[in-house]
Amino acid sequence: MRNPILFIASCIFFTASYHAAAQQPWPVSAPLAEHMNNDSLLSFDKDISNGKYGFIDAMIITRNGKLIYQKLWKHNYDSIYGRSAGEKSALNAHDPGGQYNYYNPWWHPYYKRDKLHSLQSVSKTITSVIIGVAVTRNEFPALSTTVLSFFDTSQVKNIDERKRKLTIRHLLTMTDGLEWNEGRLSYDDPNNDCCIMEAGYDWVQYVINKPTMQEPGSTFNYNSGATQLLSYIFRKATGKDIEEYAAQYLFAPLGIQEYFWKRIPTGLADTEGGLYLSATDLAKIFYLFLQNGQWNGRQLVSAEWVKASVTPSINVGRGASYGYKWWLFEYGNGKYAWCGNGFGGQFPVIIPEYGIVAVFNGWNISQGRRSLGTNEIIRRITGAVENK
Repeated sequence: MRNPILFIASCIFFTASYHAAAQQPWPVSAPLAEHMNNDSLLSFDKDISNGKYGFIDAMIITRNGKLIYQKLWKHNYDSIYGRSAGEKSALNAHDPGGQYNYYNPWWHPYYKRDKLHSLQSVSKTITSVIIGVAVTRNEFPALSTTVLSFFDTSQVKNIDERKRKLTIRHLLTMTDGLEWNEGRLSYDDPNNDCCIMEAGYDWVQYVINKPTMQEPGSTFNYNSGATQLLSYIFRKATGKDIEEYAAQYLFAPLGIQEYFWKRIPTGLADTEGGLYLSATDLAKIFYLFLQNGQWNGRQLVSAEWVKASVTPSINVGRGASYGYKWWLFEYGNGKYAWCGNGFGGQFPVIIPEYGIVAVFNGWNISQGRRSLGTNEIIRRITGAVENK
């Protein structure tokens, strides 16, 4: 089932072909040259290969802007999830061949079985980055702008004083106060609001019609629908589709040429979980933030937006906080790692103290399956740093 092919170059481990490695945009270095313990990384690799963390598809580690470790694993997802792919469920609500059948290996975890990997909720973090680009270019409204100002309120249900106070900032920080049950339920539970939304036609209307249960800004409640509202607001506010905007002002400057972005039934880009990128290209976007928004001398995202994005806006508990769609995990002496977090095991991680960007992709989507977590990634990677 697991069949990693090892390609060794400069003490780095690849499973890509020579041609793919030749297209690698990252400068390459060896772990030891960047003060990382090679044995520690090999041990992490071995544990993944032995199945300790379930089905991991990619492991990318960069330090000081150089790729020091890359490993890809192949899994037979037709065999692993084939039976589930043909059964109706919360993770397969429509035709089994559709894009929202999470068990279908034509769409998940890779786009048409190629190299672009589903990012799931890391799409939320990228959405925030794109908004940051638009804010930097003075093409996006103030975060204090009310959400209802973008809607015909005669067509919105359950409007009260709390919903009238709902702002873009609340959507970015998951403090919208809407009645939404997602974080406490598994994604194979048909009562999960995210699953109900994805099984419907008009996702935006489903979300904005939700009643409020708390004052906006007061409490964190994980809500994928809040990020889908941002796709709608982006188009209304800028007059441009968020994918097209990203292609011009974020992906192109970073040299990202290959990606796929799902569309919801009404036509908007699925900003809550629909983006696909290669692991190395995802690492570029996170490295952009490590560089305070600069890329090759260009300020794509303002340093102010970067700082605001990765400053804790609200405490989530268990050593974690949340910024503008960024998960912030505290480790050692009050320092934070800046992270994305996506269903199935999508974990891009920045450890700014050590100049590290790491990306892990996986596809552990069955209830109770072993999986890798952000805290374990931080522990093992910081444990490999030699020049602390």
